[in-house]
Amino acid sequence: MKADEKPNKIVAVIGAGIVGLSTAIRLLRQGYNVRLIDPQIPENAASYGNGGALNPSSVIPITVPSLIFKAPGMLLNPNSPLFIRWRYLPKLIPWLVRYLSHCRTSEVNRIANALSVLTSDSYQEHKDLAQGTKAEKFVKPNDYIILYNDRAAFEADAFGWEIRKRLGIKWDVLEGEAYDNFEPSLAGRGFVAVRLPNHGHITDPGLYIQSLTEHFQSMGGELIKASAQGFVIENNQVKAVETTAGQYDCTSLVVTAGIWSGSLAAKLGLNVPLESEGGYHIDLIAPSFTPKVPTLFAAGKFIANPMNGRLRCAGFVEFGGLETPENEAATDLLLKYMKEFFPTLHWKEMRTWKGHRPSTPDSLPVIGKSNRLKNTFFAFGHQHVGMSTGPKTGRIVADIIAGKNPDVDLSPYRPDRF
Repeated sequence: MKADEKPNKIVAVIGAGIVGLSTAIRLLRQGYNVRLIDPQIPENAASYGNGGALNPSSVIPITVPSLIFKAPGMLLNPNSPLFIRWRYLPKLIPWLVRYLSHCRTSEVNRIANALSVLTSDSYQEHKDLAQGTKAEKFVKPNDYIILYNDRAAFEADAFGWEIRKRLGIKWDVLEGEAYDNFEPSLAGRGFVAVRLPNHGHITDPGLYIQSLTEHFQSMGGELIKASAQGFVIENNQVKAVETTAGQYDCTSLVVTAGIWSGSLAAKLGLNVPLESEGGYHIDLIAPSFTPKVPTLFAAGKFIANPMNGRLRCAGFVEFGGLETPENEAATDLLLKYMKEFFPTLHWKEMRTWKGHRPSTPDSLPVIGKSNRLKNTFFAFGHQHVGMSTGPKTGRIVADIIAGKNPDVDLSPYRPDRF
């Protein structure tokens, strides 16, 4: 322990993605000493490879009622954005049964309500987190487009739009000449576009995370490039984190390690059925053009987001566990979709990536204090909305540790709900 450290204010945060960084920075700003532990610094898995959109409208879970009927056909369709590694299916089945049990209208509404609390002010939360740092330049406001092939496809999605309307999310519909004028690169194709204002995006997620990491260090935060392996627990409190680089004392602990949080939480007495939803992106370097704003193509369930020097196309869902390699069929399908939607687009280089979204059966993150350990907190399982919800989650957790009221009903996210 360093001589200038305050023994009652040493917080160990495991996981340096957007949730962990946000938590760590908020704690530093409240006077805590923070040890941030992650073996991948600053190449942070899901936070590096995500689609980069900050989406208040991203509140509808995958488990809508129609999924039960659509899923078998999607799995057998080579052009579907849903993939499964069949050898992994026996292990996946218990989790999948619980997951599909939420394909009810009442559950979708409950989940959407809870997600909306975390996503509603995502752009502003990022601005507040990054303000005055080198990371600030990567946070941009914009409209967000959800694009349908035609009017019939849009109307078939009425279930989700009714929920968004109830939650106060605003939008307008562009079609025909109105959309052609808005997005010339996709003009004349008969698309129907839903334009959502007051969104945002990160123009370079990797550099954004790196800049926040540097800001954390400049504030005096301690960065430990190591893997957490276990804990020293005494009197129902975590006293230290055991890592591949040694043992580090703490007086509070926060687990924000994404998909790896499940095994760590189990060592702390919390069993969460956490599963990996594999996600993919391709970066098209130096593209000849890009869409004006981040655009989600509803037919392919992927986003095309203009970023610094490249166009990132990200999305899809793959169930196959943590050990499966990149699926070439998924990256090939992403590229196929891009060529179909942008037939005249060309680029200098293509880079591919696969990551792991940490997903719970009810599509909601785990946020809150341990019921068994006095000084332990959890914040993981943000599935498809980790970048959008990371800063708010970090603020909530930091406030709880500081004894402040986070002014959020945390019951939907409570760690022991499973």
